[in-house]
Amino acid sequence: MSGNRKEIGLSEVQKSIAHTFQDPSRLEQALTHRSFTNEHPELQGKNNERLEFLGDAVLNLSLSHLLIEQFPDLPEGDLSKIRAGLVNESHLAALALELRLGDYLLIGRGEEITGGRKKPSILADTLEAVLGAVYLDGGLGPVSEWVSRFFKSHLSDQEGLPKGDFKTLLQEYCQGKLKITPSYTVFREEGPDHKKVFFVEVRIRDQVVSRGKGKTKKEAQQKAAQKALEGLSKLP
Repeated sequence: MSGNRKEIGLSEVQKSIAHTFQDPSRLEQALTHRSFTNEHPELQGKNNERLEFLGDAVLNLSLSHLLIEQFPDLPEGDLSKIRAGLVNESHLAALALELRLGDYLLIGRGEEITGGRKKPSILADTLEAVLGAVYLDGGLGPVSEWVSRFFKSHLSDQEGLPKGDFKTLLQEYCQGKLKITPSYTVFREEGPDHKKVFFVEVRIRDQVVSRGKGKTKKEAQQKAAQKALEGLSKLP
């Protein structure tokens, strides 16, 4: 990216995220993917992975604060599910697309050829890296303002809130509380190839704890995980 184009890109991103950097090099690093620094040894260590790590933490903190304020009567379990749904890869990638972060991302030639600017994983990571850069540049205040602006509209209708990635939530619960990992098995399929229905069971310690069905294996797994979580939440 030429110097002039780089300056224009940084300026546009600052407008879209409504934060003017005291140190624009932080934003530049947030927009630098590992694939780019791999091709430019002189930039070794200046990709956005460390900022992504930081951004993930400050995003979760700011969003947790927003949810506590928005839903003072919701229990911790429901708040966790809502937060998980809001910070999943697809939602963060959609926000990154809205902010056009992919347009200004520095990526390697291989990623460019394979459409890296539109890959959800890269976009979601870049968004977190930008938030990490904002935090380093201005503290938690600007990050909290950004989170409130971009996430509050998703919280206006509690019935329509995303409920989270139940597979991830179940895995986190099992690993944290039971020190094991749940397993999923397709035990039945019904219907023709173009209209299949999958039946999945989830096992914990070799015991079937719930079952779910869906039009895809992933959907069936999510429903089985949701039922498992509901059952586990009733245990003392």
